[in-house]
Amino acid sequence: MKGIILAGGAGSRLYPLTLVASKQLQPVYDKPMVYYPLTTLIEGGVREFCLISTPHDLPRFRQLLGDGSRFGVTFDYREQAKPEGIAQAFRLADTFIGSDPVTLILGDNIFWGGDAFQRAFSEFTGGATIFGYHVHDPERYGVVEFDATGKAISIEEKPQKPKSSFAVPGLYIYDNSIVQIARDLKPSARGELEITDVNVEYLRRGTLRVCKLARGFAWLDAGTSSSLHDASAYVQTIEQRQGIKVGCPEEAAFRRGFLSLDQLAQVSAAMPRCEYRAYLEEVVAEARRG
Repeated sequence: MKGIILAGGAGSRLYPLTLVASKQLQPVYDKPMVYYPLTTLIEGGVREFCLISTPHDLPRFRQLLGDGSRFGVTFDYREQAKPEGIAQAFRLADTFIGSDPVTLILGDNIFWGGDAFQRAFSEFTGGATIFGYHVHDPERYGVVEFDATGKAISIEEKPQKPKSSFAVPGLYIYDNSIVQIARDLKPSARGELEITDVNVEYLRRGTLRVCKLARGFAWLDAGTSSSLHDASAYVQTIEQRQGIKVGCPEEAAFRRGFLSLDQLAQVSAAMPRCEYRAYLEEVVAEARRG
């Protein structure tokens, strides 16, 4: 399974913050926003990544993430000169995907709680897997409708009259059919290659699986100034109450076996003295205590 992190766009809803750095490089409490989706995919077992962003911002992502070795993964980088919809990512990354299945996560989506994604990755055998999350404002999202048995029967993009309260969050898992589906996709009325149209095609083929995310699972979309603040406050609360870090890719890589204990110790020792380093050093010390 390969992984795409889509971190493009103008970030206009976060202006003037995005005059300084792209949306996905903004801090969410104590880490760059992109650390959170990266951690989610590492927890799911993904080791090969393609990050897509603007020509202006790609050098900053390269500086932040490098070749991925300190997370036990690899990174490829692709330019998105002009944002033309989420599904455009599959066209930009087609040679990266090759003949493999692929998951795409949006760089401004933060997830926390449970193991739904990890199970979805491990159970994936083909077709497409997306998720349904209960929201109070479904008209802002792609909305999935279920029949009485819980089977998905329709998906609509930002409907004026939603047929359910289940929105589709920004993590999608596809088999290799996605490459050709993305090639054949036609722009919508707003001129974008819609991810909803991709999901509708898999639904038409009868190969779409929709997993409802349980109560207590948190999905934070940090695309506006207020939601960015809310996400930071949420992460701060979790970290201070539980003494763990949310969205720590180095720790996730260690837990997943991508980094050995000695490698994690080396990675943390190369950091300046800070709370983040101290946390990783405690992870190392705890692991050595057994």
